[in-house]
Amino acid sequence: MDGLRLVAALMVCLYHYAGRGGTVSESWHQTPAHVFPTLARAATYGCLGVQFFFVISGFVICMSSWGRTLGDFFRSRVARLYPAYWVALVLVTAAAMVLPAVVHPVRPDEFLVNLTMMQQPMGADRILGVCWTLWVEVRFYALFALLVVVRGVTYRRVVLFACGWTLAAVVCRTSGNALTDQIVMPDYAPFFVGGLALYLIHRFGSDLLLWGIVAVSWLLGQADATRGLWHAGAQGDFHREPWVILAIVTLAFAAVAAVALGWTRWAGWSWLVTAGALTYPFYLVHEHLGWFVIRVLHRGLGLPPWPTLLLTVLVMLALAQFIHRFVENPFGPRLKRALKRVRTPEISSQFTSAKDGKESAGSV
Repeated sequence: MDGLRLVAALMVCLYHYAGRGGTVSESWHQTPAHVFPTLARAATYGCLGVQFFFVISGFVICMSSWGRTLGDFFRSRVARLYPAYWVALVLVTAAAMVLPAVVHPVRPDEFLVNLTMMQQPMGADRILGVCWTLWVEVRFYALFALLVVVRGVTYRRVVLFACGWTLAAVVCRTSGNALTDQIVMPDYAPFFVGGLALYLIHRFGSDLLLWGIVAVSWLLGQADATRGLWHAGAQGDFHREPWVILAIVTLAFAAVAAVALGWTRWAGWSWLVTAGALTYPFYLVHEHLGWFVIRVLHRGLGLPPWPTLLLTVLVMLALAQFIHRFVENPFGPRLKRALKRVRTPEISSQFTSAKDGKESAGSV
């Protein structure tokens, strides 16, 4: 799974550097479609790395929450998300002061509300462009925690949650209610649900019900992705074809399914663990800071486009390694221990074994 996370992160990175217009054009001094005529046509599909991430997240969150209390789940998510996120905010804010043409300067109040990771519902500007996906993830964590983890994660509860969320995602499209959309997330629910079902397949083995959930999630997910990324009659440098969107979404589900079925056990290379550890900090810093580096290397130092692109990715990976080693490794565990000392109303749960959890699915 570590390798898949890196692939998804690099897809998004390529999209931000070579697959879109906007601010990155300032760094290249022209649109990426003119800098990389061939690459840009492929890179514009890199935004689907986000949906790939959501499938992976469903799998990983189900796996990591098994046998944990609600408090354990909360502490692990906070310790995982926030230390690197706070450092990325500081770095991007500093870059905005040095080169505001690439990174939009932020006000103190915007910076402070961004520290919460709740800037979107608060209506504040995002400092990190990618943090909208973190808000999606946080809402998924909240739903899964309050409806599944709070009582203990079992096969039956995950299946009921997956089916209920899928139904709610379909129904809420007809409601036109903004609050319901924010909670249910109909555009992204199928990807998380597919990941949840694939983890159950990994843990308990294949059965028709689970593969049915995966199939429905794929069918709904490809429709959501196509609806969001393809517009009939649209033309331009970054035009997307619906069949390519379908193919990439299919490959994302297939890749996680391969892990679920154990087909990737042979790929036990140690460097994949490191790659997986770097994915989150790399994802946080690559966009705005990458544009900053591109501008310095390409327009400032005169490096050709391809060396600039490759060197920028390497610089961002090196920065991610620095954040992982000197921020996440020391401060993540400390934050988790500190949160454990906080007196909170812990909800106790009697966790069933994996076997009992499977057997309790008889009424599903």
